[in-house]
Amino acid sequence: MSDALSSSVPHIIRQAAASPTFSPLYRQIKTLLMNALGAGEWEPGALIPSEAELAARFGVSQGTVRKAIDEMSSENLLVRRQGKGTFVASHGDPPARYRFLRLRSDDGLAQQKRSLPLSCGAQTADAAIAAALVIQPGDAVMAVERLLCFGARPVVFDQMFLRMEIFGELTLAMLEQENRAVSLYRFFEQRFGVHMTRAEERVRAVAAQARAANLLEVAPNAPLLLVERRAYAYAEHPVEWRRGFYATDRHHYYNELG
Repeated sequence: MSDALSSSVPHIIRQAAASPTFSPLYRQIKTLLMNALGAGEWEPGALIPSEAELAARFGVSQGTVRKAIDEMSSENLLVRRQGKGTFVASHGDPPARYRFLRLRSDDGLAQQKRSLPLSCGAQTADAAIAAALVIQPGDAVMAVERLLCFGARPVVFDQMFLRMEIFGELTLAMLEQENRAVSLYRFFEQRFGVHMTRAEERVRAVAAQARAANLLEVAPNAPLLLVERRAYAYAEHPVEWRRGFYATDRHHYYNELG
């Protein structure tokens, strides 16, 4: 553990104990673990120290560490593997590869997904992009357009806006050279060290404008779902905002509640 992280442990605990907004000790340990993940102490897919080692590091009981890890596991931040230990979640894990993609085929059959990049370049943020990424209007962002195909059929047209300080070196050639069966978030994780921890989405019905209709091979003004997503990395930093236009003539948006 870094000196800064180590020295912050008693400070945080003393501060919390004196604060009217006191949080349980396991939540404080969770915050420290999140800080370590955000600082890159453990890469996606890496084995983290045992509960006993973490308890000794933070000066708390093993049960407190276990409770923090349990909560992070339920939030898909960590993955427990029986007999092997606890690992940092990765978008390369099969269950997590497309966990933010809620589109399903109407026939229930699994379909191979391919990402086809269309464009990639810098642009200035308008008011909507700036608000979503918590930057200033006029700041530079990296803009990416791509098609997501299910089998041979284009189903999603994405317009993505990424924070420039993280994705400034991204190019269309990089996206074209990637294995198109690899999830885009897995590519971001491998190439830029960014792990998307959670996302917020807003869904509404829209009519297909000319470009989206052409790319998705639907009639102009055909109904589409517009899914606006803001994705976060560790430490609750919004790093991506996207507009996804979903063709739903043979697919549907699926979400499990409860």
